[in-house]
Amino acid sequence: MAAPMTWRRLVYSVYTPALSGIFSKISDRFFRTRDRRRGSSLLLLAPLLADTDPLVSRRPSSAEGLHSRFHWIADHVPAFRVPGGRIHILHSPNEFYQAMKARIKTARSRVVIASLYLGTGPLEQELVDCMDEALTRSQEESAGDLKVSVLLDYTRGSRGKNNSRTMLLPLLQRFPEQMRVSLYHTPDLRGLLRLLVPERFNETIGVQHIKVYLFDNSLIISGANLSDSYFTNRQDRYVLLDDCQEVADFFSELVGAVSDVSLQLASNDSVHMMEGMVHPYKGNRVEFSTSAQRRIMGVMNSARTREQMLEFDSNPEVECEEEHSDTWVFPLVQMKPLGIRLDEQVTQRLLMEADGDSTVYLTSGYFNLTQTYMRLVLGAAADYRILMASPEVNGFFGAKGVAGAIPEAYVHLAHQFYRK
Repeated sequence: MAAPMTWRRLVYSVYTPALSGIFSKISDRFFRTRDRRRGSSLLLLAPLLADTDPLVSRRPSSAEGLHSRFHWIADHVPAFRVPGGRIHILHSPNEFYQAMKARIKTARSRVVIASLYLGTGPLEQELVDCMDEALTRSQEESAGDLKVSVLLDYTRGSRGKNNSRTMLLPLLQRFPEQMRVSLYHTPDLRGLLRLLVPERFNETIGVQHIKVYLFDNSLIISGANLSDSYFTNRQDRYVLLDDCQEVADFFSELVGAVSDVSLQLASNDSVHMMEGMVHPYKGNRVEFSTSAQRRIMGVMNSARTREQMLEFDSNPEVECEEEHSDTWVFPLVQMKPLGIRLDEQVTQRLLMEADGDSTVYLTSGYFNLTQTYMRLVLGAAADYRILMASPEVNGFFGAKGVAGAIPEAYVHLAHQFYRK
C-alpha cells in the first residue's frame, strides 16, 4: 500500500509519494459486554482517501464501560452488529488469493471489486479467468443474473501499454450487460498539472485506494492490491466477513457511489462519465467535489439511519434464540478532496482518549503520520507499540532515479519521529 505526503514534505525528504487514496484500516475486536442485545465486540473497518491511520486497541476495564465508551462512533457512521463467528482472519497472501478465486467462481448474484489496480501477470489473468467462468456460467444457468463491478484508480490502472484496463477489456466485450469497470480520477489532478506531471508520478497527487472484495453476501476487507506480489510474498491484512448481508450491502453501495462519480471504461478502451455527472478534471472542481460528496455521504447517512432503526426495533428475546450478534462493525470513510473526513475525526478522538492505562498498537506499512496524529502520539500518556515495514519491502526499493530514494525517505521520517 502507498501512503501520501504533502509536497512540502516531499521536498524536505528528497522524495516521498503523496498518494491520497482510499484504503482499509482494521482494528482488533476488543471488547465484550454482558448485554447480549447490544453486542460484545468492536471491529473498525476504514476505507480511506488518506494516509495509513493508527490502529488503536485498549485493554478492557469493564465490558459495559467499554460498550458505552465506543458506541459514540455510531453517531457518525453506520454501526453493524454481526456474529463474531462469521469474522475470519486470512493469514497469508496465498490464502487471500485462493479465497478470491474460489469465491468469484461460486458467486451467484454479485462480485464487487475495489482496488488500486489489477496487475498484468499470469496470476492476475487467472483471476480474470475466474470472472469469465462465473459470468459464463451465469449466462448458461440464470440468464445473466450475476453482475460484476470493478473499481480501480484511473492513473494507476492506465499506466503502461499493458495495464488493468487491457486486462479487463475482454470481459467488457463479452459481457457488456453484466460487467462494469469504473476508474476513479482525483479532482486534484487537472489542468497544467495533469499535462506536466509524468506517468507514475501523477499517482502522487491522489488515487482510489479502497480494498474491498465482495462476493454475494461475503466480503474481504484488505490492504492488498490485485497483483502477483500480494498473492505470493507480500503480507498484508485480510479480514473475511462471511455471510454478513447488511455489511455487504453497505460496501456494495459505497463502492457503487464512488463508481458513479468515476470514469466508465467502454469496450473500445475509451472512457466517459455517466450522464449528468460532473467530469473530475474537465468539469468545475467544486461542483465535482460537492456532487461526489453528496452521493457518497448519502450512502453513509442512509445506512446509519437504517441501522439505527433496526437497532431500535430489534427484539432481544428473539435475538437470544438466534446466532448471537456479538460484534460491532463501524465502517469509517476518509475522502479529504471531497470534504469527507469521518475517519480522521474518529481516529483523533480514539487517540485523545487513550489514557495512561492504555496501550496503543500503531501499525503502518509507511510511517508517515500527519502533524495532528504526531502531536497526539508525542503528547499522549498511553504506551505506544509501533510496527512499520522494512524499506526492503517497499514497492520502490531498488527503483532507478528519484523513486529509489522513497524507502529511505520513510526511514528518515521514522528517525525524526524517534528523536522527538
